[in-house]
Amino acid sequence: MRIVVLTGAGISAESGVPTFRDADGLWEGHRVEEVATPEAFAADPHTVQRFYDARRASLAAVGPNAAHVALAELERAIGDDLLVVTQNIDDLHERAGSTRVVHMHGELRSALCSYCGGRHRWDDDLVDADPCPGCGLGTLRPDVVWFGEVPYHLDAIIESLVACDLFVSVGTSGAVYPAAGFVQQARAFGARTLELNLVPSEGSPFFHESRQGRAGDLVPVWVREVLAG
Repeated sequence: MRIVVLTGAGISAESGVPTFRDADGLWEGHRVEEVATPEAFAADPHTVQRFYDARRASLAAVGPNAAHVALAELERAIGDDLLVVTQNIDDLHERAGSTRVVHMHGELRSALCSYCGGRHRWDDDLVDADPCPGCGLGTLRPDVVWFGEVPYHLDAIIESLVACDLFVSVGTSGAVYPAAGFVQQARAFGARTLELNLVPSEGSPFFHESRQGRAGDLVPVWVREVLAG
């Protein structure tokens, strides 16, 4: 059975990944959307770099939870028949042991050259970083998909949705496209669809089955069901 699992903010929230929004929805007086666009980076790169530097540094204080671990266990059991597509830019899936992970919104621990397009593993701050180590010319920016940019790996993701037998959504709102439309695409090509979420998402009506609860509780139970056949 070929399985595609889509994960969203809900699975990382259970690990304590900060939202970086104050109670009034702001970060240091900025709307988060104002530090997550190409226009914002062009206008004030220092502020944008500091925002992502803080997020990157916060990864050291969090770790994978039971949901991440269960998905890694499932991969060890079924190998290439599992693909995890994540909207998250943290590395918790990888730290849990998953290797077949597609980051459609990029990765915090990666830097992108604005000149040559080269990608480089990056764990330090990007504020005042040296030019791209590849071409020596370009400014490095966070390798994340900002508002108004096209998500990564869409062709490969669509191919996996067309070919899968089961599509599972974990911890997503069902409100952000194109990911919100994945359930309909998978279902149109004959896949069974399952939602595991704290509350029903906006896309719940499109799933064959929806279970509510914490990802750390629901995902391990579902994985045991799959492995039991």
